[in-house]
Amino acid sequence: MSSEASNGGSINLLGRPPGAGLGRGRITFPGRHASSDDLAEVRRIIGTAAAEPVLLVEYLHRIQDAEGQIRHGLLAALAECLRLSLAEVYEVATFYHRFEVVRDDAPPAVPTVHICDGLPCQMAGAEALAAEAEGKCRVIRSACMGRCDCAPVAAMGAQYLGHADDSAIEALLQAPEVTDEIEPAVDFTDYQAAGGYALLRQCLAGERQQNDVIARLELSGLRGLGGAGFPTARKWALVAAEPGPRYLAVNGDESEPGTFKDRHYLESDPHRFIEGMLLAAWAVDAAEIYIYLRDEYAHLHHLLRQELEMVSAEGLCDKTIHLRRGAGAYICGEESAMLESIEGKRGLPRQRPPFPSQVGLFGRPTLINNVETLFWVRDAVDQGPAWPKMRSFSVSGRVREPGVKRVPAGISARALIDEHCGGMAEGHQLAAFMPGGASGGILPASLADQAMDFGSLEEHGGLIGSAALIVLSQQDEIAGVVGNLMRFFAHESCGQCTPCRVGTEKAVAMLAAGKAGHDEAEFADLAQVMADASICGLGHAAANPLRCALRHFPGTIA
Repeated sequence: MSSEASNGGSINLLGRPPGAGLGRGRITFPGRHASSDDLAEVRRIIGTAAAEPVLLVEYLHRIQDAEGQIRHGLLAALAECLRLSLAEVYEVATFYHRFEVVRDDAPPAVPTVHICDGLPCQMAGAEALAAEAEGKCRVIRSACMGRCDCAPVAAMGAQYLGHADDSAIEALLQAPEVTDEIEPAVDFTDYQAAGGYALLRQCLAGERQQNDVIARLELSGLRGLGGAGFPTARKWALVAAEPGPRYLAVNGDESEPGTFKDRHYLESDPHRFIEGMLLAAWAVDAAEIYIYLRDEYAHLHHLLRQELEMVSAEGLCDKTIHLRRGAGAYICGEESAMLESIEGKRGLPRQRPPFPSQVGLFGRPTLINNVETLFWVRDAVDQGPAWPKMRSFSVSGRVREPGVKRVPAGISARALIDEHCGGMAEGHQLAAFMPGGASGGILPASLADQAMDFGSLEEHGGLIGSAALIVLSQQDEIAGVVGNLMRFFAHESCGQCTPCRVGTEKAVAMLAAGKAGHDEAEFADLAQVMADASICGLGHAAANPLRCALRHFPGTIA
């Protein structure tokens, strides 16, 4: 599917990168071969004209969408269509949690309800909800679904229920399958009427120069808002200095428990993000744009397709835009793992630094920004040094009014809770908080008056990260919180390196053994090995809950 713009750009939702043809002759691999029926079925589902290995993840999505699961025979047929070995296809299909691979003699897919197992949902009663639902349907406990502000969350297909209860799940089981489609709070007409796309039009018309725009961005102080906080203008300048062709990759795979800012901003004002994305692509002269958006945001895939078609029709886009679905792997929020996934592979982090020395997509220089960073680009360039220093926090847990809060940078957890979230929920007193989601550590209430900003909490073992504030009260046991987080990290480890793969599993087992099973020295040693020797940030950050529990809540886990 593609829509050609009047200036030659296109919105290419299933496009191949330049020069990424099959590159192989007819190859016959040993082992299982596909039946004619399975070949016909796969070709019908993926389209007979489409057969690109880089689109392997998308083809698996299409088969899963059509069949509800992926039989071994269809994997063999897909491998033959793509001229890949069955092992290559099988390892990708079984790497991602959203794909259900089954034997050929498995019964047909049955109605399945997914109930979020993330910490905010567990705090809101998700486990009891799952136990009630198990007598009525097949239940799968799934990783965070990016809707922590309306916990607990349940889903069936593309339908998601916030504040789910037993009666709502019964209604969900009886309702026909529908697509969760929405209209943006600010549409294209409203956005343009408020000055939207004026900056982009100036750039495309040659009234602005790339260096000048990057300089204005630097004066604004905008930093990456996905967690690392790298200065955005510096990143743009580094990529722009590399020889072309260059690419832009948008990281929309926010899978950190407690994080839902990208969803909020795309639902409310998608064109502010789109203009920022197109400005970034213009500034580095990107040949093509890849948007990697988590599969749990099916409604946003529909919304972005709709709005991007409109922008292209207006002549505002001279780039080919590829919209790719994630497939349920937290590790793909790591930059290099995301690039691997976009290329149709398992999301294994690359062992070199992802930026700036790392070559990006298809071996070419690639600018990588997350959704929220691009959302603020237009304002940051327009206002330059006058752009206010603000931060967006995803707030969930024991507060009266959870949600995305746009507040002054450096605000304290206590001020954020009291002044912007209606205070603590009834019957709850602040006991601890997590400033950066699952990987940001757990800090005691005694530190709730500390500034929350880049670099301000590291001395206490905390990280601002993705600015996902999860608020805990006296009703939450620290040992249970740490156990939930370590199970999450163990589930999401890509398995590539031993310190993370074995370390997270070992931590879960040690926590399950209780206080009598292990002493603090053993936990501290395990956390140190994971932090020092893991390949990527997942393994490094997975040790934070253990370290914080030992430091700030002694006696709770050992």
